[in-house]
Amino acid sequence: MDFTYLLRPESFDDMVGQDHLTALNAPLRVLCEKDALGHSFFYGPAGVGKTSLAYIIASVMGIPFYSLNATSVKVEELRKIFREHANTLQKPLIFIDEVHRLSKNQQEVLLPVMENNSVLVIGASTENPFFSLTSAIRSRSMLFELKSISNDALHELLQRAIKKADIEIEADARAYLITSSGGDGRAMLKLLEFASGVNTTVTLELLKSLRPNALQAGSSESGVHYDLSSALIKSIRGSDPDAAIYYLARLIEGGESADFIARRLVILASEDVGNANPQALTLTTSALTSVKQIGYPEARIILAQAVVYLCASPKSNSAYSAINEALRAVKNGEILDIPQNIRQQNEGYLYPHDFGGYVEQDYLLKPMHFVELKEIGYEKKMKDWLEVLHT
Repeated sequence: MDFTYLLRPESFDDMVGQDHLTALNAPLRVLCEKDALGHSFFYGPAGVGKTSLAYIIASVMGIPFYSLNATSVKVEELRKIFREHANTLQKPLIFIDEVHRLSKNQQEVLLPVMENNSVLVIGASTENPFFSLTSAIRSRSMLFELKSISNDALHELLQRAIKKADIEIEADARAYLITSSGGDGRAMLKLLEFASGVNTTVTLELLKSLRPNALQAGSSESGVHYDLSSALIKSIRGSDPDAAIYYLARLIEGGESADFIARRLVILASEDVGNANPQALTLTTSALTSVKQIGYPEARIILAQAVVYLCASPKSNSAYSAINEALRAVKNGEILDIPQNIRQQNEGYLYPHDFGGYVEQDYLLKPMHFVELKEIGYEKKMKDWLEVLHT
């Protein structure tokens, strides 16, 4: 029994976990119900309802639906759809999955029909597609983020599945189905589908034989995984390797994904270690790449190395503080003209390498100060070098 097909939502009200898009007064839903929705791109984690949402939109608007994938779609396939609907009153909805993989040529083919609104284009991606789309496409589109499905919403979805399929699931198995799926509704339903195919009574032991570890970031209903994640980060920030390794072990044993832990370590490397030890960012980025390729159980060793390294690194949050202060200034209206000497035309620009590596000139039209380097680790060397230049 295909649970993902059986439980595919047929209306906005059927959809779980994306209330910011599907609730009665949500802008996306309002635009759709008024037949005013424009070209849109959905992004978010796997299994959160991007394709389902596109189906619902086509149903609500009463328009033909074409589902394509950017990795295999041909330009001629797109043009054929355009021709079939060229002289019709009803424009089709063209849904393109993995939209960030569209080539420039494919995007150029879409542009004219997006411009004249003869079709409605909706794309989906697990990445933010605006980084890969041309400015012409971006300017004609809206971007909507879909979020990981909460445990409460996953519980609701699971209840629907149990009711429709009439299967028996033990209480601890229900909890594991939710917490090990990490906000991925499709992954939860697939695990349930496979387990119920083995035995009509689904047990925790059966589920763990099919999925020994969590797929991605998740938290139990009590929030303990988020608390453990917080404890890990704060222990590293406090340079306590024993506490950090303990909380790392708790996360791993509790089923937290290696990817989630590694991503948190990459963020910490910049936020809390920063330029006091620039190598920390390189090491944690390598750890993130490695655990994605290797997985558990060996990924535990890579994560442990990164955690101990970060604990033993000098700490500085100067870069984190500097960008926050600069962003605050810009948001508060501090929009300065760019000095003529550093604009693209280079009028009056002094090339530092012609002056031994440094020459004094204006880079801001008025003094602004955001960066406060600390006398910690390698950052002390950076601070000393800048002070020599500017004295």
